[in-house]
Amino acid sequence: MRIAIIGASGFVGSHLLTEALQRDHYVTAIVRHPEKITTHHPHLIVKACDIMNTEALVPLLADNDAVLSAYNPGWTNPAIYEDFLKGSKSIQEATKKAGVKRLLTIGGAGSLYVAPDTQLIDTPQFPAEWKPGALAARDYLNIIKEEKDIEWTFLSPAIEMHAGTSGKRTGQYRTGTDNPVFDANGTSRISAEDLAVALIDELENKQFPKQRFTVAY
Repeated sequence: MRIAIIGASGFVGSHLLTEALQRDHYVTAIVRHPEKITTHHPHLIVKACDIMNTEALVPLLADNDAVLSAYNPGWTNPAIYEDFLKGSKSIQEATKKAGVKRLLTIGGAGSLYVAPDTQLIDTPQFPAEWKPGALAARDYLNIIKEEKDIEWTFLSPAIEMHAGTSGKRTGQYRTGTDNPVFDANGTSRISAEDLAVALIDELENKQFPKQRFTVAY
């Protein structure tokens, strides 16, 4: 397929890029700083763009089969809530204007339900420093659920998905929808490498059209 990956130099986006190229997809990597992409591949084109500029983004997305968004304005960004929502809505609008029919986006685990009517983000244990970004991802999930014109998919990582859980691609994972996936020890975790595997699998197999899903070991 021909795909555009937004945020292709980031923590998750870089693994999406690697996984997509390994499977022989044609990739347009869209980043703010092209010099951060050091991969050279005959199927790879790197383009610089500020994704807040919707009209500049449109022609970069055109002629692709799907857009994959690993956009994250940065966990230390004091305006992460506002920037995540603005950027995500810009990507969604640009995807539609470009005539691309599929948008696969990575959000957070905070909106997963850990009990009836209780999302992870609303529990006392949820770290305060992650809350603005998690709130933005939850609010964006509610926005994209109203999208009628494109086939969207929203991927929530496992509760634990960070540098400490990453570094290895197993190609194995289990899926869920609105509730976290736990292992026998009550842990919900995934590597960034296997999160990328799951999203490229979804790109190829269309198991969760117009749905949110989650993955963990």
